[in-house]
Amino acid sequence: MSNTILIVEDEPRIRHFLRLALEGDGCKVLETSTLSSGLSMVGEQKPSLVVLDLGLPDGDGLSFISQLRTWSDIPVLVLSARSLEADKVEALDAGADDYLAKPFGVAELLARVRALKRRREKRQTETGEPEAIVQFGEVIVDRAKRTIVRADEALHLTPREYHLLTVFLAQPGKVLTQRQLLKEVWGGGHAEDGHYLRIYVGRLRQKLEIDPTQPKHLLTETGVGYRFML
Repeated sequence: MSNTILIVEDEPRIRHFLRLALEGDGCKVLETSTLSSGLSMVGEQKPSLVVLDLGLPDGDGLSFISQLRTWSDIPVLVLSARSLEADKVEALDAGADDYLAKPFGVAELLARVRALKRRREKRQTETGEPEAIVQFGEVIVDRAKRTIVRADEALHLTPREYHLLTVFLAQPGKVLTQRQLLKEVWGGGHAEDGHYLRIYVGRLRQKLEIDPTQPKHLLTETGVGYRFML
């Protein structure tokens, strides 16, 4: 798999900073400052990941994501000075895989890049159905048998709880917005009913987490949604 990362950022100082950080972590780096050339470079150079700024001189980064998603599922990490929750939700709903607000630390940037690359590699090596058995913490989920065991004791999940859990398990490490989860589990008519989701996430934490008040797996991304960590 390619270890090349494309930076789409119009500020030269930030591009230089990102290049140094990513090359220091063993990545090959391509860079551009415009939406149009960024899309062309994804098609021609086939990078493994895109690091994207939203404020580009020839268009908004959201347009980049929307156009890209019509023909590619390459991971996109948004880096933006837009730190409002609504901006994060909009980018993730448009198809971004993760969002990091400026200013940010190098360690967190590199950790998120590595996490996105791992997910991409796992997805590319999988064939057919996802793994039947998934383990995290004290929990073992057998999707073939639709059984869940925690610390050697069987757990009962309602059909809706189980559906929500399988959505999380299908995309470990990825930020899923409330709207995405509600549409997937409850249907399009419930896309704004965030209270449903909060109730069911709370139930899953009670059943799956060692300490539901300090979850290790089902994490809240404040104002945006949730991220499930194996």
